[in-house]
Amino acid sequence: MSSASIQTIDTPDGAFTIVADDRGRVLASGWTADADAAIARIHPRLRPETVREVETDAAAAARAYYAGDISAIDDVAVAQQGTAMQTAGWTALRGIEPGHPLSYAEFAIALGQPSAVRAAASICARNAPALFVPCHRVLRSDGSLGGFAWGLAVKRSLLARESD
Repeated sequence: MSSASIQTIDTPDGAFTIVADDRGRVLASGWTADADAAIARIHPRLRPETVREVETDAAAAARAYYAGDISAIDDVAVAQQGTAMQTAGWTALRGIEPGHPLSYAEFAIALGQPSAVRAAASICARNAPALFVPCHRVLRSDGSLGGFAWGLAVKRSLLARESD
């Protein structure tokens, strides 16, 4: 039986919920106080059977990020399940420098799949541990925000925080 921890913290962008497995790896996170919404983003193979409210190590990193230590999220362990391309994409997202977002086309090139711009966007959309795998750092080719599961206001805020 798999279990997980869940914690919701307050941030300047609203409630932020983190779901972590029993090894402390973030399975999902996002700007919501709705535990079910966060858990629903977890791949079915990784979805825990039981969830208990408890302090997560990732919460300290999120708080530090919001306090100005943008790199605090860099070493937080995550766990995701997906195709080989999705897994490669989630790894590549972690390498995007704060303040230097990529376009979806540039992200596709970074994946070695220059014609797979829609797939690159899909990788971002299916990213469950938002913030810790910074999919918010990918924009449309024209520089506009594109999409973000947690809303464009949150994406705009994160990008502004990282550009300072």
